[in-house]
Amino acid sequence: MSASLKKTVLLPQPRRVSPRHGALVLPATGRIVCAGDVAQLLPLAQQVQGDLAQLQQVHWELGAGEGGMVRLGLRRGLPAQGYRLDIGEKGIELSGGDLAGVRYGVQTLRQLLRQCQGALPLGRIEDHPDFAVRGVMLDVTRDKVPSLPTLYALADKLAEWKFNHLELYTEHTFAYRNHREVWAQSSPYTGGDILQLDAHCRSRGIELVPNQNSFGHLHRWLELPRYRDLAECPDGFDFPWGRSEGPFSLSPAHPGSLKLIGELFDELLPHFSSQKFNVGCDETFDVGQGKSKALCEKKGKGRVYLDFLKQIYRLVRRHGRTMHFWGDIIIEHPELVKELPRDVVVLEWGYEAHHPFAEHGAKFAEAGLPFYVCPGTSSWNSIAGRTRNCLGNLQSAAQNGLKNAAVGFLMTDWGDNGHWQYLPVSYLGFAAGAALSWCRASNEGADWAPALDLHAFGDRAGVMGRAAVALGDAYLRTGHQPHNSSPLFHIIQRPLNQKLHRAVTEKRLVATREYIEAAAAPLSLARMEGVEGALVRDEYANTLALLRHACERGLALRQGTVGRSGVKRRLAAELRQILGEHRRLWTSRNREGGLQDSAGRLERRLAEYTG
Repeated sequence: MSASLKKTVLLPQPRRVSPRHGALVLPATGRIVCAGDVAQLLPLAQQVQGDLAQLQQVHWELGAGEGGMVRLGLRRGLPAQGYRLDIGEKGIELSGGDLAGVRYGVQTLRQLLRQCQGALPLGRIEDHPDFAVRGVMLDVTRDKVPSLPTLYALADKLAEWKFNHLELYTEHTFAYRNHREVWAQSSPYTGGDILQLDAHCRSRGIELVPNQNSFGHLHRWLELPRYRDLAECPDGFDFPWGRSEGPFSLSPAHPGSLKLIGELFDELLPHFSSQKFNVGCDETFDVGQGKSKALCEKKGKGRVYLDFLKQIYRLVRRHGRTMHFWGDIIIEHPELVKELPRDVVVLEWGYEAHHPFAEHGAKFAEAGLPFYVCPGTSSWNSIAGRTRNCLGNLQSAAQNGLKNAAVGFLMTDWGDNGHWQYLPVSYLGFAAGAALSWCRASNEGADWAPALDLHAFGDRAGVMGRAAVALGDAYLRTGHQPHNSSPLFHIIQRPLNQKLHRAVTEKRLVATREYIEAAAAPLSLARMEGVEGALVRDEYANTLALLRHACERGLALRQGTVGRSGVKRRLAAELRQILGEHRRLWTSRNREGGLQDSAGRLERRLAEYTG
């Protein structure tokens, strides 16, 4: 049993904890009482009942009215989404300012039951969130389409960590009835899938928000003959960092663009109970380079973007929804920000620790626009994550979001370039994001490893969390920190004729390899149980194999030995095993669609060794 309520490990750490001496011994029998609206409180009481049975081996009855060892109800005067949890000598009183507050108090109680065997330490917890909306956006387009059981389990975890918003980033992975050729190889979500997931999330206090990119990032549509004429640049365009040989964005100058978007909205939106809708509209790099060039020269590129955005807005309003959109393009034209409709929500995203959340948020706040801060897990383009950058990014978003009165905090988790990272690599970002968006003051600077072990990995040995945090910092040892990525990822992703950054020396690659081995050494002691525990072990084993392979490939490139047949055979054997495991692990959590794209990137590297 924990000696003090202050010493318990909670995620998020509450705003105020007032411990008292003593403990409440949990008797073999007792009652959990719903004091109020039984229909609403009963599912929460059942969660407590289930955890008492599973974690404490005591079997308590459910009831309503007076008395009870645990009493759940509402109390006037508590903040919205806030709760008060009193653990006394005679029982537990859990009061919420609203139903959400009771729900969050129940999650805190459940976490206490997970770590305090036989008795709970006495005291009071008083808590409420900094941000009204605390969400996660999961990329289900590049390339992983998680299975429904995976999404259900993740939603359960996020609900325990007090998230209340979930969205699935979509380009082409919803099964639109009249557009089969777009999603045929992608294992998309059907309308029935969404209805089930929406109900699951709603029952856990999470709002499932529709998401459909509606301007840029539509290359999988526009590459097909049926939609090619709608592309701004059907034959390619210039990115800020290079040339693309294919289409990317809808053309705002083509009347058919809006017609297509309207058709998609009409089919997608009825499957969601949420009144919010994220229409994307980010990174429209090619606008002004093709069909809309003359229009942009006449009116200005920013004005053309805004006019098309307003047309999308009218489609969204036709469905009675509130439009959310990424703010990266409009912030480049600050003189136009004030012309946005007052009831849109701007999503201010940025994934580096130094992203200007303060500057951008101030501009949206000055214009009177509601906005979310949108940091990321830093898991993508990384293999094992980027721990230091992730935490810096999250802390900056929370601090500057509060400073500029952001109305929401949306974690993003992307899958660029093959989605090679496994889901548990993102747990650190999800957990820290949950905590910092709930109460920055009590969670900033936290040691995340114990919380991950207890509430994410279920590792009774207390090993996995520390290893995950440490492995996420392996990229720092290379001496190079490229934007939004890790050098170790790029060493595998790029062909053998690549030139390594001058900072990535042979000495640093050796040091990186040694760091990885030291960080991974304790993993054999981990005690994660069940199917999930075995899967996490295997996922991190392949993560380690990828990290090691990156080091060995990099060393061969730096030493000039990569052309030797013996070196190639060794690298090929390593990568062949990694590839086989990657395929197996993919289908443990995800549908098959997208696997060939992801595995194909590794197969191209394998062909370099064997060709």
